[in-house]
Amino acid sequence: MGKKQVEHTGQQGKQEFIFQKKNYTFFFVGLAFIALGFILMSGGGSDDPNVFNEDIYSFRRIRLAPTLVLIGLGVEIYAILLNPHKKKK
Repeated sequence: MGKKQVEHTGQQGKQEFIFQKKNYTFFFVGLAFIALGFILMSGGGSDDPNVFNEDIYSFRRIRLAPTLVLIGLGVEIYAILLNPHKKKK
């Protein structure tokens, strides 16, 4: 009935990945920041639930670890938005 015919021009289009090596480098750096932030955030619990542990309010868990996670997320956003195909002037 209504078969569509596809016209082949004989030229093979070169397929490229969207992200390049530079993007993946920033991906892994951001992932390392996020992982380090979560590792620093862990712990601080008490074995005995009747005993309160003040370590949960340390600088490392309240300020440093969340800051590292946010920096890692910022690096990830930069890695996604980075255009390695952009030519320099």
